[in-house]
Amino acid sequence: MAKNEGILFYVVGASGSGKDSLMSYARKRLAGNARVVFAHRYITRVADAGGENHVALTESEFSSRVQAGLFAMYWHTHDQEYAIGKEINFWLAKGCNVVMNGSREYLPCAREQYPELCPIWIQVSPKVLELRLRARARESDEQIHERLLRAAAFKVPYGDLVIHNDGALEDAGEKLAMLVSPTAISVCA
Repeated sequence: MAKNEGILFYVVGASGSGKDSLMSYARKRLAGNARVVFAHRYITRVADAGGENHVALTESEFSSRVQAGLFAMYWHTHDQEYAIGKEINFWLAKGCNVVMNGSREYLPCAREQYPELCPIWIQVSPKVLELRLRARARESDEQIHERLLRAAAFKVPYGDLVIHNDGALEDAGEKLAMLVSPTAISVCA
């Protein structure tokens, strides 16, 4: 990584762990800081589906952008296509810290593409995760059960950063804002 290049923060965790809420909190908290940029994901789901602020694309729009080489990374999960645009490379080169919502499955590929990226894992207890999944009412009981099993089976890689998000949004949100702030001492070295 060049000396003046920013850091790519790859926020990841089980569906329902609160990634979107924490990133929204940190985005508002750091809104006046020009050196922190939150990347929007491009997703093949409707814009008002709830959850994160994303760019909605049709399947054909997504495919056209893949063919044009407009994405820095893209993956398929849960019957949807997801991508991060190449604009993050420009932001990083300008010295901005870039915060993105990533995928657990795609993380090995992202590490290959961006060896200096800094994963931040959002973790919650199984009980809290189940309550959140049920409250958002997007999945069936069977899908919730599958998500809980996937979350329980996954172990955070040694050395990666973890934010526990069982408590108040402000507590975990402040931790995320502190970690991605360019004024913080880099814990991702």
